[in-house]
Amino acid sequence: MTIKLQGDVEQGEIIGLEDLEKPLILEEKIVVINDNNETDQDQESTGSIGMVLLCTFVAVCGSFEFGSCVGYSAPTQSAIREDLNLSIAEYSMFGSILTIGAMLGAITSGRIADFIGRKGAMRMSACFCITGWLAVFFSRGPFSLDVGRILTGYGIGVFSYVVPIFIAEIAPKNLRGGLTTLNQLMIVTGSSTAFLIGSVITWRGLALTGLVPCIFLLVGLCFVPESPRWLAKVGLQKEFRVALQKLRGKDADVTREAAEIQVYLENLQALPKAKLLNLFESKYIRSVIIGVALMVFQQFGGINGIGFYASETFASAGLSSAKIGTIAYACIQIPITMLGAILMDKSGRRPLMMISSTGTFLGSFLAGTSFFLKGQGLLLEWVPILAIAGVLIYVSAFSIGMGAVPWVIMSEIFPINIKGIAGSLVVLVNWSGAWAVSFTFNFLMDWSSSGTFFVYSGFSVLTVLYVAKFVPETKGKTLEEIQKSINS
Repeated sequence: MTIKLQGDVEQGEIIGLEDLEKPLILEEKIVVINDNNETDQDQESTGSIGMVLLCTFVAVCGSFEFGSCVGYSAPTQSAIREDLNLSIAEYSMFGSILTIGAMLGAITSGRIADFIGRKGAMRMSACFCITGWLAVFFSRGPFSLDVGRILTGYGIGVFSYVVPIFIAEIAPKNLRGGLTTLNQLMIVTGSSTAFLIGSVITWRGLALTGLVPCIFLLVGLCFVPESPRWLAKVGLQKEFRVALQKLRGKDADVTREAAEIQVYLENLQALPKAKLLNLFESKYIRSVIIGVALMVFQQFGGINGIGFYASETFASAGLSSAKIGTIAYACIQIPITMLGAILMDKSGRRPLMMISSTGTFLGSFLAGTSFFLKGQGLLLEWVPILAIAGVLIYVSAFSIGMGAVPWVIMSEIFPINIKGIAGSLVVLVNWSGAWAVSFTFNFLMDWSSSGTFFVYSGFSVLTVLYVAKFVPETKGKTLEEIQKSINS
């Protein structure tokens, strides 16, 4: 699951990733920078990037932790239920309550990151995750399991906002796009690692491995500077220049970049603060509907149900070793996610989403067919093969497009003055959908295993139709061109 929060619900902050990728120049100021000037680019690219890379490595430990939390429930379901004698309802609550905590974390993350800084927010998130993992490790019943899970959920909800924002704020423009993609890649890597390790160690041992990225993060934060943009925003001018100089190298001339940041922040403060009701104005409503709809289709295609409980799904289909399917699931995510990142700017957003949704339809349909055949007692030797093929096709197709592209679209379709509040609404919808799907999955499987996957395949078909009819292509377009395309 891919998460980016664009701002704070209450204040409507608008420093999102897409803003940070744009030239920090506004017309009403005298400062003029030519982004096509090769000398400027050369100067920026030849500066010291060692500290930037170190900062990025430290920050994406939070992304890895995010993935570890998401991937924890899949390989541990049968063992936890057996050891603690949990019912389906109790384990479904344990698996899904992570998303409730993440929802709360995502909503409050903007204010937290603005109040205590990007590094402070990451430290706080790591402490929440450590406390949560220890609660899971020492659990003797469902209550402490759920407490631990919701604490880790809150931690990763804050990580989902502050990690990509921190990376985008510390990276030079020529490296910003590549470094921010590491956030999603490390989420998938963390999830896959949890799948793999969880196949060979106990569920309590797997909980302890969740502490490792948090420890790396807490130690690493002692050696990296705070975000210069945040320091400038809160008026710490001396610390702002020191941090920027440390990131660009002691011999680099940071005067131009410092002036850009100051101009941008001054104009940012001058913009009116958007409120929730502003989103329903005619000039914004279509963008909001598109953003919300894409998140609904992303989640109700079933990704969190299938991902959270993959091991049990393979076992239900009759696979001799559910661990084999889980390991295959883990191994396929990382290369496919990397391929999707490469294709995003080459093929365009709409084609990638339509191809991805077609693939998730095929995967869900094959998995549903396998359970249908099992229920009818037909072609039983094909049932496990169809099930594992369906799930692997599904996760491959999702990873290549529907996992990341809706978030990219969201960062591009909202005007800058509503980006924070609209982004927060969309994130809230996304996490709500994630909870609904992950909580109901086991109940739906008890109702009808084949029906569950056929429902998910139906949502995939609706996604293809909706994207083809209503979602504009945003690749290579300015914000103004995108708005004109939506409102026409």
